[in-house]
This record gives sequence, C-alpha cells and structure tokens, in this order.
Amino acid sequence: MVETSKKQWYVVHTYSGYEDKVKKDLLSRAQSMGMQNYIFRVIIPEEQKTEVVRGKKQEVDEKVFPGYVLVEMIMTDESWFVVRNTPNVTGFIGSHGGGSKPSPLYDDEVERILAAQGQPAKQMPDADYEVGETVTITGGAFNGLTGKITELDPEKAKLTAVIDMFGRQTNAELEYNQVKKLDD
Repeated sequence: MVETSKKQWYVVHTYSGYEDKVKKDLLSRAQSMGMQNYIFRVIIPEEQKTEVVRGKKQEVDEKVFPGYVLVEMIMTDESWFVVRNTPNVTGFIGSHGGGSKPSPLYDDEVERILAAQGQPAKQMPDADYEVGETVTITGGAFNGLTGKITELDPEKAKLTAVIDMFGRQTNAELEYNQVKKLDD
C-alpha cells in the first residue's frame, strides 16, 4: 500500500500551448503504466477574463501560468520517469538537472492556487455516512465519544453529530476523518 500522505504538488514545464495535451497524456500514461497510486491530479490553472472581440464582450479562460501544469504526485524514480518522459514535457521546475528530483511547491502556494481554481487542496475522503447513523469520534476535542449524525456536508467532508457531554446534548462539527462508524 502506498503512503498517500507523501503526496505533494510539483510544477511541470511544457511547450507553450500543449498544456491540455500534456494533462490528457499524463493522466492516460499514469493509468496505462499502473502509476495511478503515485500520480493523482493534473491541473492547468486558468482564470476567466472578459475580452472584447469584434465589439462584443466574451468570457474566455486564460491560462494563469502558460507553459506549466501542476501535478499532485508521490515522487519516486518511477513516477518521476513517467512524468518527465511524457510527450511535450520539458522538465520539472525546481530540479537542478542531471536526473535530480525537483522541489515540491509549498502548501500555502498550492492552497492559494487551488482556491483560485475552486478546487480543494486535498482530495476529500470518500465516506458513506448517513444522517441518523451513530459514529465514534476518533480525533479532536471529543475523541472517544460517540454521537449521532444530524447533518452531512460532503462538499467540505464535514458532518455534525449530537454528542452527550456532561448530561447535555451538544452539536459537534467534525471532519470525516475524525469519525468512524460504530460497527467498524
């Protein structure tokens, strides 16, 4: 099993105008070469701009960093090789050449870029919780207590559970990764 906590974001340089093709090819190669547990997301940061074309305003998507794509991956010799040898990729940013591994982006940089794209910095955990279900809290201030789910917010991977604390019913907002089903 691969340790997904080692996922980091890297910047890959491409030939300008080939960003979409590199994204498609890289995701396809990750799948065909069995690297989907090492190469996760490929993003081309874009922003909407208003342009006037022939006297009419039009909304167009413009690349924020032309010639670059962001890749979320676990850096190994194999994953580095797959990305580096994808057609139209010229290399990683932050690599000193000679086969050296690149430096990942800082977390705050990634969060800022992804927030501008309307995407979460971390992929949301899959969970199949239901309202009314009883869960055990495994992290945070209410660790060890049980509660009944009253609300789910899959967009943010959060839920609200009613817990019994000091003889009173209290609502606790928890992340999916802070709870587990009681029957587990």
